[in-house]
Amino acid sequence: MNKILIIDDDRELCALVKRSVQSEHIEADFCNTGKEGLQKLKEQEYQLVVLDVMMPGMDGFETLEEIRNENSLPILMFTSKNDSISKVRGLRAGADDYLTKPFDMDELIARIVSLIRRYTRFNQQAGAMQKLDFDGLQIDLENRSVTTENGTFELPPKEFDLLLYCAKHQGKILTKQQIYEEVWGEEYFYDDSNIMAIISRLRKKLEINPSSPKYIQTVKGIGYRFNKEV
Repeated sequence: MNKILIIDDDRELCALVKRSVQSEHIEADFCNTGKEGLQKLKEQEYQLVVLDVMMPGMDGFETLEEIRNENSLPILMFTSKNDSISKVRGLRAGADDYLTKPFDMDELIARIVSLIRRYTRFNQQAGAMQKLDFDGLQIDLENRSVTTENGTFELPPKEFDLLLYCAKHQGKILTKQQIYEEVWGEEYFYDDSNIMAIISRLRKKLEINPSSPKYIQTVKGIGYRFNKEV
């Protein structure tokens, strides 16, 4: 059974989310501070973290950074209404998705299930095709990692899924809608901040010169293309 960790100082909300995900046969632990959450992640294995931005002491961003130093599991962040700055900051720091408070519980469950399913699905496909090799870049499907001249490292789920989707369609122009619906697994609503944040993070990790990308190239007004020359 899949198990998630909820890190939020709202105890009632944590208990509600825990009860709600049980309908999808997902277990949940929760804690109310970032430090407690980091300790839980050291002690147990989880398939996803739900993380609130606003917490006393160590806030959600600090907690996110600490998690990403050790772990590449999916992270969904709670942000305040109309707080676009927090959304972008969280995505750039390594979050895979966000949901604005107050939210619909059915939507939260759907996003949790989607993130877990996508994360495990790519792992299960590893046996069919182990690695993709390009000029200066190797994508390892089994370990969900990449190798560049700077070494080998794991990528968070959304970064890896987006990179893999583009790489598998090398040379083909992919619209933002195609990328969003494939990687996020939901209907596209013309919110490009998710895609832009993920690609920005990927370029910083993979490119020698992120401002002149070698791998995922921008096709103005349309979307992106994985360079057919590599």
